[in-house]
Amino acid sequence: MNKSRLAVVLAIAGLAAAFFALGGHRYLSVEELRSHLAAIQEYRQSHPWEAGAAFFAVYVAVTGLSLPGAAVMTLAAGAIFGLLRGVVIVSFASTIGATLAFLASRFALRDWVQARFGDMLKPVNEGIAKEGAFYLFALRLVPAFPFVAVNLLMGLTPIRVWTYAWVSQAGMLAATVAFVYAGTQLGEFRVSAGLLAAFALLGFFPLIAKRVLEAAKARRVYARWTRPAAFDRNLIVIGAGSAGLVAAYIAAAVKAKVTLVEKHRMGGDCLNTGCVPSKALLRSAKFLAQARNARALGMKAANVEFDFADIMERVRRVVRSIEPHDSVERYTGLGVECLMGEAKLTSPWAVEITAADGAKRALTARSIVIAAGARPFVPPIPGIEKMDCLTSDTVWGLRELPRRLVVLGGGPIGSELAQAFARLGSRVTQVEMLPRILPREDPEVSEMLRRKFVAEGIDVLVGHKAKEFLLEDGRKTLLCEHAGREARIEFDTLLCALGRVASTAGYGLEELGIPVSRARTVETNEYLQTRFPNIYACGDVAGPYQFTHTAAHQAWYASVNALFGSVWKFRADYSVIPWATFTDPEVARVGLSETEAKERNIPFEVSVYGIDELDRAIADEAAQGMVKVLTVPGKDRILGATIVGEHAGDLIAEYVAAMRHGFGMNRILGTIHIYPTLAEANKYAAGVWKKAHAPQGLLRMIEAFHGWMRRDR
Repeated sequence: MNKSRLAVVLAIAGLAAAFFALGGHRYLSVEELRSHLAAIQEYRQSHPWEAGAAFFAVYVAVTGLSLPGAAVMTLAAGAIFGLLRGVVIVSFASTIGATLAFLASRFALRDWVQARFGDMLKPVNEGIAKEGAFYLFALRLVPAFPFVAVNLLMGLTPIRVWTYAWVSQAGMLAATVAFVYAGTQLGEFRVSAGLLAAFALLGFFPLIAKRVLEAAKARRVYARWTRPAAFDRNLIVIGAGSAGLVAAYIAAAVKAKVTLVEKHRMGGDCLNTGCVPSKALLRSAKFLAQARNARALGMKAANVEFDFADIMERVRRVVRSIEPHDSVERYTGLGVECLMGEAKLTSPWAVEITAADGAKRALTARSIVIAAGARPFVPPIPGIEKMDCLTSDTVWGLRELPRRLVVLGGGPIGSELAQAFARLGSRVTQVEMLPRILPREDPEVSEMLRRKFVAEGIDVLVGHKAKEFLLEDGRKTLLCEHAGREARIEFDTLLCALGRVASTAGYGLEELGIPVSRARTVETNEYLQTRFPNIYACGDVAGPYQFTHTAAHQAWYASVNALFGSVWKFRADYSVIPWATFTDPEVARVGLSETEAKERNIPFEVSVYGIDELDRAIADEAAQGMVKVLTVPGKDRILGATIVGEHAGDLIAEYVAAMRHGFGMNRILGTIHIYPTLAEANKYAAGVWKKAHAPQGLLRMIEAFHGWMRRDR
């Protein structure tokens, strides 16, 4: 900070200190106003211009120096000058004072703040540059947001001075009128209906302002579109995956007229290419692993003959068995109109549907829910286009077992499929760029799974960055960079499992100007509304989680808000989101991991119970893994839990319930768990916590009491 900026800061600080040292703050109170009101009014009557100018100057000084008392002075303006003159004086004085405080903050602090925190503030700066006037107007409409904070914080942003001044004056006008009117009533020294109405208006003003703000924003985004006089439907849902099915189901359940549009297959990725087929494949692969482990179960040997094509046909049979749950027939019976075709948004209220035969149909709806899902991400690595790359969408078409399989990716999808194919007999190499697989979990969790994979014959290559694919004389080779050296991996089949990206193209988002976030998902607010308040997004296309259960969770909020948002809206709640990776052992988590808690500087205690000590796990030859629980220091409130082991995805539900409904380790410990079950691991983990928090002083007293009771008296 240079000398001139430091001088400004010191000058403002000195003036503020003098204000308090000389007792100026005592004069800016309602009691002082009342005690001197008669004399002030008398002076104003005899010297109207001088009184107005003096009051104006003091108001500018108070607000410009960010001193407390602006609210009292606004009331005083009404009591002294009346409604009209008071509003005029306060409106211009507050704007000038606010602009001076804004300029002081900008001159003294902006460069330093931006230089030090520029990366963190980049999204804020971009938002202000794009929508600065609107954001400022929103802040000014809500008087609960500190007047001083707005002046100082906005000075740190790139908003223009003139924009700041006129938007501030317009945004503060309604609150100014309400406060000045309250001041006119205070001048009468009695409680009147008008005074009560003024303060009631102040109480409800944030809600009213919010509605006004929403209406103003909506008017702007809808400006170039013609709203239909009537609508064909209450709701149109685009996409019949988990999110779309739930949204349509809820709409039909509350008797809304709803149309569900799907261009491919009902059930979406989860049923057809994701959760269902992968779990079916994992089950077959696990059976083979159990057969190979027959000696540990007391058998000399167990030989299993199988054909890979038969296993893949079983996967398809499982999908077909579940298909009726998500079928057109079922949802039609529930009251949902199901249309097969490609949907495209043509206006904020209109959707054009193109059937497979090219026939087009246009429908309008009061609200629209986008549930278009996601697709596998295939990175633009040189040569990958020549590899006939499989993804989690296309791997189900295999009927011959790959001899040498490279799995690109160490996340949940890559880890599940790598283990499954290794157990089925493929020679699997798993390639992960980061230092460990399952990088979202704690390091010891990743290491447990890595050791298991290596024991099962998987070549786990972490810290390997894929650089190029080569096809030489019919041989496929992956070139990787590892520790500054080149590594070459020959393979027959490539499976890319590097996550999924939201499907945001091809159905009208670009034409309507609906923005996409940095994570390449449809940008939504806390109510799952897009840029257009009547268009919602949920599921994988909206993020931030790409799980079937969170898609269904979001769909409830999206559909209810879409149908009843004009009366009341609900913020999507992500406070307790569990997930699981269905490897063997399974990995399940809810809430914070230890790594995340450390990164966020959140205080915590850890309780760990090793499942290798659990009777049922020992009996089942599944004595591997752990239950790890993070709690608030000194309390039993749960911050997060990780379970590694058999059926971890089922066992985590107890901790999900605890976090969702606010009970802690004491109640888990006090719950009867059937013996012998895997669920006892949760009780024993709570026991670990309890032992660490045993009241040692009380136990010593009890020990002394028992010793005394043993004496011969």
